Amino acid sequence: MPRTKSSATSDDPATRFRVDWDKTTWKWDLEDFAFQCTDELAPLDHFIGQERAQEAIRFGLEVDKPGYNLFVTGLTGTGKTSAIKSHLQSIVDDLDRQEKRRPISDWTYVYNFEDPDRPKVVRLPRGSGKVYRQLLSTALRTLQAEIPKALRSEDFEHHIRGHEETDRKATQDLMSGLEQAGQAANFAVQLTPNGITIFPMFEDRPMTPEEYQALEAEPKAAIDEVRAQLMQQTQDTMSKIRELEKASTQRLQELERNAGDQIVGQVFFELHALCQDIPEMQQFLSDLGEYVLNNIDFFKETDGAKPVMPGTPPGSAAGGAALGLNPFLPFDLNVLVDNSAVEKLPIIIEPNPNWGNLFGRIERRAVMGTYVSDHGMLKPGAVHLANGGYLVLNARDVLSAPGAWEGLKRAIRNQEARLEDPAEQTGLFIPQGLRPEPMPLDLKVIVTGDESIYRLLTSQDNEDFRDLFKVKAEFDYKVDLNEENQMAYCAFICRTCDEESLLAFETGAAARVLEFGARQVSDQTKLSTRFGQIKDLLIEADYWARKDDAETVQDYHVQQAINQSIYRLNLVEERIQEMISDGTLLLDVTGEKVGQINGLAVYDLGDFSFGRPSRITVQTFAGREGFINIEREASMSGRTHDKGVLILSGYLGAKFGKDRPLTLSASICFEQSYDGVDGDSASSTELYAIASSLSGLPLRQDIAVTGSVNQKGEIQPIGGVNQKVEGMFDVCRVGEGLTGTQGVMIPHQNVKNLMLRDDVVEAIREGKFHVYAVKTIDDGLEILTGTTAGEADATGAFPEGTVNYLIAKRLGELNDSMRGYFQGLISNGS
Repeated sequence: MPRTKSSATSDDPATRFRVDWDKTTWKWDLEDFAFQCTDELAPLDHFIGQERAQEAIRFGLEVDKPGYNLFVTGLTGTGKTSAIKSHLQSIVDDLDRQEKRRPISDWTYVYNFEDPDRPKVVRLPRGSGKVYRQLLSTALRTLQAEIPKALRSEDFEHHIRGHEETDRKATQDLMSGLEQAGQAANFAVQLTPNGITIFPMFEDRPMTPEEYQALEAEPKAAIDEVRAQLMQQTQDTMSKIRELEKASTQRLQELERNAGDQIVGQVFFELHALCQDIPEMQQFLSDLGEYVLNNIDFFKETDGAKPVMPGTPPGSAAGGAALGLNPFLPFDLNVLVDNSAVEKLPIIIEPNPNWGNLFGRIERRAVMGTYVSDHGMLKPGAVHLANGGYLVLNARDVLSAPGAWEGLKRAIRNQEARLEDPAEQTGLFIPQGLRPEPMPLDLKVIVTGDESIYRLLTSQDNEDFRDLFKVKAEFDYKVDLNEENQMAYCAFICRTCDEESLLAFETGAAARVLEFGARQVSDQTKLSTRFGQIKDLLIEADYWARKDDAETVQDYHVQQAINQSIYRLNLVEERIQEMISDGTLLLDVTGEKVGQINGLAVYDLGDFSFGRPSRITVQTFAGREGFINIEREASMSGRTHDKGVLILSGYLGAKFGKDRPLTLSASICFEQSYDGVDGDSASSTELYAIASSLSGLPLRQDIAVTGSVNQKGEIQPIGGVNQKVEGMFDVCRVGEGLTGTQGVMIPHQNVKNLMLRDDVVEAIREGKFHVYAVKTIDDGLEILTGTTAGEADATGAFPEGTVNYLIAKRLGELNDSMRGYFQGLISNGS
């Protein structure tokens, strides 16, 4: 059969598909630099690109309406948090200049006299929380010092003695009347520790029990009658005495209250004057003054023991028990949020948003086998500290903390921050605790995360999420490679050198960093915005420059940093290359084989990825099974790979089965693959192997292939093109060595994604290695077989001797074979 075949000569069909060496990477011409060293530049003072994200952030932050919170997406290291902080600060500055910012407040919790277990929240002007706390502390010390003085004063004691004398005389008069009544009835009345005793007299002395028992019935009855009358009179007298004592006690309390009232008025006068515009504080101070007057005994001089408030059973409730242990607890003002040092709106970035860090804590202390708490043991969370300002959180961290996401949504929706025990959210039993009054909440929440989390929340938590986070700001991981961004990159290098105290980078080193940025996004027209990775490279290049005692960082220091970073991570890649080199993994990189081809896959280890060629084989034979994907049959194939295999049948059916059914079986296998296969980037590779098996034409083994295909035979772009090309290059280099004919065939759309290593580019420039770019399956067949693919004429026939002619011929033979087989079965009566 006629065919034109050549592997490396000038008439090689592959020649017209070769990619020129200067298109396999992007290099910055050093003559374009307007500086010799980065220390000549001004440090970067703005963000590179990200205009869309920055406008979305500004919009979300400036719209002061409920629900306009932000969700900021983008890859790690693209500057999301830095941009947010910068925009927040600029907006706060603008509001400050325009005098439009909301007033900053302190937030405090005070004792609730009506229900000690429900402390009240009081909003105070910024910086006044500590002032009030100090004034209340001073007021307590003043009351403890002045009330005892007032109660020991001569005037007060004179009043007390006068009332005591009056009460004593009244008691004596009552007792004298009782004694006189007894004497008149010949009875003695005596006051004993156990009460008043009444007994009859006999011969001017008390009658003995024996004498009383010896009396006749009539005299005894007369004595009993008189005694009963005296006992009634005694009870009346004692009742009057008790009333006198009660009135005396009330009069004493009144005197003490009156003495304390004047002191309390003086002590609280300044506090009342200070909070004239704060009704809640005015009410608290009034309640506190009343509490002092009602419990004046707490302020008397004692022997050091703390009195317990009457009527408070120990441990009856958290707040009540705490007050029983400390009667001066109401004077404790808990400044939950102290914004005295905050000049502008608060900006809080919470790195660990668990329940306690977000929503605060209710602390407890153990007392006599139980736990007690009070309003002074309430601790703030990030939502309290950010109240009136901005709260920045990481979505993954919030979602990882039990209950935190639901709690955050509830706080935003209800516009209030509740101090609750986290155990309450899980239904666990907790000791009896406080239920503080919720704090009114007015803040803007900014959540950062990647696109997958955003999609998860929009699909699984759609109603709440869209209502509460109406603004999405998406950071791109790459920007256009233009002169403006190139110079901004260099300015970023300058800023990083200043911030991290690094050596300055010369032009060659800066150019190498820019090339690294382009390689990170695999695009000759873009630069990476993952500046975290760029910063790491700068630090490592500085390390190697200092090891070299250099005064500035040179291009080879940057390259050394890149190489060393790869060396620390590529052990698996080297082991696989060794296995290919010693024949453990079967792979041919020279010669030709029918139904066999080298495909390319990318192995992603998380922190490192590399390309590896793999042998793909196809066997075609008569049958009706169609395409048998051995990986799928072994449950080692992913859905995307299965789709790619199904596309092959669509392509072959449309091209060769328009006037007859395709009756064939083809088994497809990734040889020595044990980890599973996914992705459709090998679909074109599998189709080439099928075409080879059907046509009988051998395929070049020195060319590895990647690219997906559609049902029309058009080659589609793939990812990881640089790793794949370099993977084949390394296998060829460490194996039998470069032969000058080896290379990789890629989709033509991926040419702009080529950012190959210097050694690969040099080998391509010298003609030792090649990259081919194809648009269709027919293009690839011509490269791999050295034979024209062939176009169908109006009747659907292909030119004789072409690849497609041989495929169509073989499919016709298989069809005839199957027809004859089934006709034979019918004629034999089977």
